[in-house]
Amino acid sequence: MSAQAAKVPRNFRLLEELEKGEKGLGADACSYGLTDGDDLYMSNWNGTILGPHMYGVHENRIYSLTMHCGENYPDVPPTIKFTNRINLPAVQDDGKVDPSKIACLANWQRHYTMETVLTELRKYMAHPANKKLPQPQEGSTYD
Repeated sequence: MSAQAAKVPRNFRLLEELEKGEKGLGADACSYGLTDGDDLYMSNWNGTILGPHMYGVHENRIYSLTMHCGENYPDVPPTIKFTNRINLPAVQDDGKVDPSKIACLANWQRHYTMETVLTELRKYMAHPANKKLPQPQEGSTYD
C-alpha cells in the first residue's frame, strides 16, 4: 500500500501564501498580496518584481502585475498580467503572460506558488535574449 500525500485545500494553501507574502518572508526582489483584503475567495492578487540588478534595461525598474487564482488553484496555475508595460516575448500586447513561454507556468506543479511565478519572471527578464530588449517608457501602463 503506497502512502499518498494529503492534498491541502485551496483556501489553506492561499492562506499560507498570504501569510508569507504579508510577512515579507519570500524572495527579496518580489512581493505579493491580496488585491482586496475582504476577498473571501482570495482570488485576486497584486505582485511586484524589482528589475534584476546588473541586467540591462530592467535594472532599477519596478514592475507591477496582477495574478488571478481560479477555483482550481493550485492544481492549475494563476493567470498573470503585467500592469506596467514591458517588452518580453512571453508578454502579450495586453500585458497578459503567455503561460506556454514561462517554464513554471507551462509545466505547472501543485507545489508551485505565486512566489515561484514571480521569481521565474524575474529570471526570465535577466535572460541574455531579454535583458537588452528596448522597453516602453518607464511608468507606462496597459489599458
